[in-house]
Amino acid sequence: MAGIYLHIPFCRQACHYCNFHFSTSLNRKNDFIPALLKEMQLRKDYTGGEPIETIYFGGGTPSLLETDELNPIIDRLHTLFPVAPGAEITLEANPDDINAPKLREWRKAGVNRLSIGVQSFFDEDLRWMNRAHDAGQAASCIEMAQREGFGNISIDLIYGGPTLPDGNWKANVDRAVGTGIPHLSCYALTVEPRTALDTMIQRQKKQDVSPEDQARQFLLLMDWTAAAGYEHYEISNFAVPGKRSRHNSSYWQGKTYLGLGPSAHSFNGKSREWNLANNAKYIAAEGSAIAELEVLTPVQQLNEYIMISLRTSEGCSVSEIIRRFGAAAAREFEKNAGAYILSGRMRRVDDRLQLTREGKLLADGIASELFFEPSHVDL
Repeated sequence: MAGIYLHIPFCRQACHYCNFHFSTSLNRKNDFIPALLKEMQLRKDYTGGEPIETIYFGGGTPSLLETDELNPIIDRLHTLFPVAPGAEITLEANPDDINAPKLREWRKAGVNRLSIGVQSFFDEDLRWMNRAHDAGQAASCIEMAQREGFGNISIDLIYGGPTLPDGNWKANVDRAVGTGIPHLSCYALTVEPRTALDTMIQRQKKQDVSPEDQARQFLLLMDWTAAAGYEHYEISNFAVPGKRSRHNSSYWQGKTYLGLGPSAHSFNGKSREWNLANNAKYIAAEGSAIAELEVLTPVQQLNEYIMISLRTSEGCSVSEIIRRFGAAAAREFEKNAGAYILSGRMRRVDDRLQLTREGKLLADGIASELFFEPSHVDL
């Protein structure tokens, strides 16, 4: 099974914290769709004929697509790829784009999962982030989507910002849980280099984030979602049983996925590719010669497995390391993980090594400390 990600590189306005590739000018949108369809045609063999179990429209803001732009994309996907019956088809949407006619059009086109960029149910947070919607739209769009038959909905929430006290953070989580949303993606506000937020903080026009506040709110989040019956199945993702994101789970399971559109990434287990992040050049290339390629060494493949598996609730399988990389690599990994088990940041459950509640606060750092050196000779 494989997945397809499509990057729609347009937004109505720029959020201050965002470092994804996008343009706030829609002038090239009409030219972008044919270029995307051409890339799709040229790269149809990348997934090797595997059934496509997930399709994900990300961005950018895919909900800016009109029906006559979205439908040809989905139709072409079904023509060129063996899309499995019951495939999960997700569309990222902003609350200000959501209305009843659009929801009906999306369902008719085959979209069966929405990922809504709510971020907060408080206007002060949304203004601080420079979001295009307000708190009223954040609440009403969920109710509207549910009325129109979307049961499989995820919303994004952001925590750890200077405008979000713990009480409001709890209110955001309670509001999401109370609406019956089956999936939450929750992210600490990150100050990425060269973003508007980074510049404003450096110029002391905005208050910087507090790592202590972020850590506390993450711990609170884990407690609240567990009490509400959500599985914390990946560092940033929480779902009621049976409602995990199948597409994002494929990333963490190391499955093949094809990325289409400017800046999109592809992965086939042995190599990684990424498209250039430039709309004009992408359109001019007409689907060809737009990707850079990195062939992964065995050590890089092992480190990738350590990184993505430790982010999940299942953790890192020792037997999987033995199968793919050999018993010596597994022994070394277990030895290196020993210090984290003793400190209470990792635990062993049968064959698997998992991060504990406290370990999840340091997930990236722990993974990097467990990485194998590029010159490792036993792989």
